[in-house]
Amino acid sequence: MEAIKGSELNVPDAVFAWLLDGQGGVKPLTDAESVSKDNPCWLHLNYTYPDSAQWLANTPLLPVTVRDALAGESVRPRVSRLGEGTLITLRCINGSTDERPDQLVAMRLYIDERLIISTRQRKVLALDDVVSDLQEGSGPTDCGSWLVDVCDALTDHASEFIEQLHDKIIDLEDNLMEQEVPPRGFLALLRKQLIVMRRYMAPQRDVYARLSSERLSWMTDDHRRRMQDIADRLGRGLDEIDGCIARTAVMSDEIAQMMQESLSRRTYNMSLMAMVFLPSTFLTGLFGVNLGGIPGGGSHLGFSLFCIMLVLLIGGVTWWLHRSNWL
Repeated sequence: MEAIKGSELNVPDAVFAWLLDGQGGVKPLTDAESVSKDNPCWLHLNYTYPDSAQWLANTPLLPVTVRDALAGESVRPRVSRLGEGTLITLRCINGSTDERPDQLVAMRLYIDERLIISTRQRKVLALDDVVSDLQEGSGPTDCGSWLVDVCDALTDHASEFIEQLHDKIIDLEDNLMEQEVPPRGFLALLRKQLIVMRRYMAPQRDVYARLSSERLSWMTDDHRRRMQDIADRLGRGLDEIDGCIARTAVMSDEIAQMMQESLSRRTYNMSLMAMVFLPSTFLTGLFGVNLGGIPGGGSHLGFSLFCIMLVLLIGGVTWWLHRSNWL
């Protein structure tokens, strides 16, 4: 493939445009530089910026389908081979921000042996690890190792988030053992995050597995082996997600049972209270009628004797309920 002039990749509002020096470091891309297999270029764009959007719409370096895909709205992980290049869509979790953790960030990239073009709208925090390694001189040396390092960083962030969700589930289970019910909606949000993770990470694992099996010219056997290891690691994370989803279903049933038992206990207590005071209520209503002939109505000790009788009656009913193991 012919070398590309640096001026053809000059995008004023690019997030960054770097040349890989082949030794794990990078240097800024200038108009005088030449992009080749030995010195590939990484051009990282925010496709919502005007200059970047214009460059993506008009550059002759990319096929029309690639230009549309890099600036499109496709968010489901996928991989498509287009001639010597490959178009890939990946998802990342920005778990350390204040955003909802179930809002995954999409990153689209086109890669061949001399060119890496990645686009995004929101910042992809996992790329910071790769950028840091490149700036320190210990990063990827070519396009194949760059893709492996990026996929590895994305999987690390996904694994960390899955571990955080797993810890939350363990805390919930411990609280349920102590009869503590989580706040309303907390378990539903946790389950939603797990399902969203499962929805997007499953096809992303398939993307990694396909990249490990494709005979891409810019990937070595070692790159393919590492990519398969990443796919296996993400697969283990998906297995853990499936287990967590099942555990949330069990906890939901347990919470519903606890709420039902609590309601039944309150109803039972109210029924006992009604049973205790039912005889006294009957007698109070009976002696409260405004008619003549009420026993003790003419005695000044009648009311006192009546109150003592009610206390004895309530005590007797309570004793009977206790003896019958109802209390």
